Amino acid sequence: MKFLDEAKIFLRSGAGGNGCVAFRREKYIEFGGPAGGNGGRGGDVVFEAVENLNTLIDFRYRQHFKAKRGEDGSGRDRTGASAPPLVVNVPVGTTLLADDKETVIADLTKAGQTITLAEGGKGGRGNAAFKSSTNQAPRQSESGKPGEERWVWLRLKLIADIGLVGLPNAGKSTFLAAVSRARPKIADYPFTTLTPQLGVVGIDDSELVIADIPGLIEGAHEGVGLGDRFLGHIERCGALLHLVDGTGDDVAEAYRTVRAELAAYGQGLEDKTEIVGLNKSDAIPDTDIDELKELLRAEGAEQILVLSGVTGDGVPAVLRAAAEMVEAARDADKAEEVEAWQP
Repeated sequence: MKFLDEAKIFLRSGAGGNGCVAFRREKYIEFGGPAGGNGGRGGDVVFEAVENLNTLIDFRYRQHFKAKRGEDGSGRDRTGASAPPLVVNVPVGTTLLADDKETVIADLTKAGQTITLAEGGKGGRGNAAFKSSTNQAPRQSESGKPGEERWVWLRLKLIADIGLVGLPNAGKSTFLAAVSRARPKIADYPFTTLTPQLGVVGIDDSELVIADIPGLIEGAHEGVGLGDRFLGHIERCGALLHLVDGTGDDVAEAYRTVRAELAAYGQGLEDKTEIVGLNKSDAIPDTDIDELKELLRAEGAEQILVLSGVTGDGVPAVLRAAAEMVEAARDADKAEEVEAWQP
């Protein structure tokens, strides 16, 4: 399945049905009077976050969503049927933006969360609604109100516990393939990963969702390489796993480059809890590991773990540390929710 994380679509809610002009025609009722019913309400356009989607690719092939109009009223005071709402399913983590692409309308972060973006028009009144003591045979009715129209942007930010960051060829895809059932493309050249990948990882009694995004290079925030477009997918992560290629020419420079791009992107990424994974330990002499760790500490790295995505050495320790960070983040979120609900 192709991955798409941004789309622009057009919405139109349904117009209301027209009111009816009618009169009673019944035997033994000499003066029947007005009997025109009201029109039905037009359909709303409703967005709902669902769990079984992880891309916006469907919106590449369908950009217009129009709800049905309400039915017209009819005689014998019968009101027209209201149109059902048009429900648009989007992945969990979808942000809805106005046409200016900046104003946030809603952020659907939980499955089942809904929002109405375009309300259907009200039905027009039939002539029975205009009956009065001075107007006993009205011949007027109302047309249904038109529906709402608007363009909106959809932007998907994947929901994950851990975000994998690092330079191209730092071993992120190899790590994800080793710890989960995800099968990202792995090759010996830069930018093998072109779109974000998700993997579910089990460690002890915990379960983590890890997001692997395309590698960052210097100037990514200015559009160099694949740019920083996919960094939005780790904005919601509880912690970052920053993989550094231990066989590279300068591990300190590699770490510094990625940290600078995170800071340039903003949105609090540089403040997230971080685990630094010195990767490819199977190809690093044991005598060099301590020196490489010191170089990373000099750049500000705090929690440094050594691992190899190929052999699996050190991987369980990294996953346990990640699980502890995620659990701590979840506890903090629960505490904030409880505090917010305090009377």
